[in-house]
Amino acid sequence: MKDERPRLNLVGQDGNAFVILGLARRAAKKAEWSQEKIDAFMKEAMSGDYDNLLATCMRFFDVS
Repeated sequence: MKDERPRLNLVGQDGNAFVILGLARRAAKKAEWSQEKIDAFMKEAMSGDYDNLLATCMRFFDVS
């Protein structure tokens, strides 16, 4: 795996949950995460409310 915590820039982006998930998925693919790790992130990110989504992003990515 090339990058364990890839950068995820959310500043100035649309705050819609689906947009954030798409940006995160794209960053994960660019960082060459395995499909299993991407699936685990997506499952955890979508398992709760919007705050859970943001907290999950902050655990998996270097969010700015």
